[in-house]
This record gives sequence, structure tokens and C-alpha cells, in this order.
Amino acid sequence: MTNDELNDKRIAVLLSGGVDSSVVVYELAQRGLHPDCFYIKIGPEEKEEWDCTSEEDLEMATAVAHRYGCKLEVVDCHHEYWGQVTRYTMDKVRAGFTPNPDVMCNRLIKFGAFHEKRGKDYDLIATGHYAQTEIDGEGRKWLTTSPDPVKDQTDFLAQIYDWQLRKAIFPIGHFEKNEVREIAEREHLINAKRKDSQGICFLGQINYNEYIRRYLGEQPGDVIELETGKRIGEHRGLWFHTIGQRKGLGFGGGPWFVVKKDVANNILYVSHGYDPQTAYKKDFAVHDFHFLTCEVPMHRVTFKIRHTAGYLPATVEMLDDGRMMVHADEPIHGVAPGQFCVVYDENHHRCYGSGEITVCL
Repeated sequence: MTNDELNDKRIAVLLSGGVDSSVVVYELAQRGLHPDCFYIKIGPEEKEEWDCTSEEDLEMATAVAHRYGCKLEVVDCHHEYWGQVTRYTMDKVRAGFTPNPDVMCNRLIKFGAFHEKRGKDYDLIATGHYAQTEIDGEGRKWLTTSPDPVKDQTDFLAQIYDWQLRKAIFPIGHFEKNEVREIAEREHLINAKRKDSQGICFLGQINYNEYIRRYLGEQPGDVIELETGKRIGEHRGLWFHTIGQRKGLGFGGGPWFVVKKDVANNILYVSHGYDPQTAYKKDFAVHDFHFLTCEVPMHRVTFKIRHTAGYLPATVEMLDDGRMMVHADEPIHGVAPGQFCVVYDENHHRCYGSGEITVCL
């Protein structure tokens, strides 16, 4: 957006305390703007049990907002996060699926609960996502990819609603990560050398398996070799494993790969060897496909099923029951029901949207 367009807008910045959102504030300040900053508070559900870095995050956010003459307000979305994002995650893993909490966090919290509490008072909501937008000739706003293929976060944004996208701006989306770091170091930002968060959205250093164990506990069951039907061990719960997993299984004589989960009988099926063909799929169905901007005809596309740097070519077809079949050009490792399949145009520029994988053929 141009300076003139931004000058007429009320802008809210989601300031986390990390380097990315801090450079967002710097970028807007360089345009002569003083946006209002908001720190979304998602504390651990039970503070005595969970490690959390939120106190340090808030200190960093406060320092950055103060430096650029912006006011900072703390918005408590604690109950919404644990009630909505956690419920979604646990319902999916309990059913044997592979959910993505960060995807739903953007829809339900950053552009959802926050909007209900404070964002509705603003024209635009700025975040530190590595993503871009563009307006077409008909005035429609599209989510487009970042030049940094490793950091691009359009896949995490592919479930937000069209009205949320219309209000979203990504002031650092045209940068690569190293450029953002360079800006932060040049401007001597307090968090310039701070490491990126590697955990679940808003949960700091909490381990994903511990997060699941806290709610679902353990449910031991048999681990069976798919090809022979031989029992090779015991798992502690199907929800601790995902299709394609090859690390942390703890069974001798490996490598072993998770290839199937039988939820009804609580059986984990694994395959032996190096990248067995049973771990690869070319065709899978997607349901409830969510178009970001508007429904568009799709045939030749690119897609991704996890947060990786690569975009995979495929052909898609719409089924009579409303689902979409994805026919990948090459076999894909670790396709699992519950994952989001994020679809882009053939040049992986515009993100069309995403849907949940249901069946792998």
C-alpha cells in the first residue's frame, strides 16, 4: 500500500516481542506512522506446570513500542486459545488425524478473537508474517507468496476468511529473513539477535507431545509391521505419531516408518526399510476446500502439505460430492489425513486456499 493509502487508515500491529513484528513497527514508523500496538496474551493454562516466555516477550514488545512512540495494549485471548485452538487440536488427534494448530491460530485468534476484542476498531491489522498481498483489476485482494521460500508463511494463513485477508497487511513480507535481521541489527532493536520461536503458536517452549499428553494422556497399543503382521512393540498413544514419521519411534532393527493408524483398534502400523513405497502417495482427497479470495477454477496447480520450502506440482479435479482430488506429479512422502493441503497457482505465486486431507489412495 502507498503512504497516502496508509495515512488514511487506522492500523493495529500485532507485536509479539520477536524480531519480525518489531521490524513491522520500524517499517511503519519509517513511513511517518505511529500505529497502535497490541500484545496478545496467551498464558499457559496452568502456570505451575508450563514453561512460558511470555514475560520476556512482553518486555521486548514494550521496549519496541516505546522506542517508536506507539502505545502498547495487552489483549487477553487466553480463554479463546485454550477453548478453540486446543479443542480443535485435541479433537483431531483423538480421531487419528494430523492437525496444524498454527493454521487455526491465525483464523481463530490473531484475526479472530483479537478482532472481536480490539481489531474491529481498526481498518488494518499488521503482522510479521512472511507473506504478501496484491489487488487485481477487479479490486479483489489476493494472498501471495514471500520471496523467502524457507520462511514463506502463506500456508499458515490459507484458512483465514476473506474479510480477515482484506484487513491484513504484511509490511515485511517482501523481505527475506536475513534482510529483516539486518534491519533489526542496524537499528539496534532490543531483540535483533533473538532466536525465532520453534514451538507451537503462542506456547513458547512447550513440547508438542507434552501439549497432547496434558489433555489426552496415554493409550498404549500394538505396533504392527504392515507387510508381515508381526507385532514389534507398543506405542503410548496413536496421537503421538504421524504418517511418514521416521524418528523417535524407539524400536530396534530400524529404520521404521509410520504408514497407517487404525484408530478403532488402537494399532500403529509401521513399515521397515529405507523410505518404503508404502510411505508415499500420489493421490489424495481434500474436503471443505476454503477459497481465500474467491472460488476459482483449478486444474494445474502447485501445493504443499507441510511447512517446507518446496511447492509440488499437481493436477486437481473436483468430485461430485464436493471434495477435491489432488493428483501429484510425483509420489509425496508422509501424506496424512488431517493435514492441510495448501493450493497455489502453477507458478506458486497466488495462494488460492486450503482444505483438509481426508483419504490417501
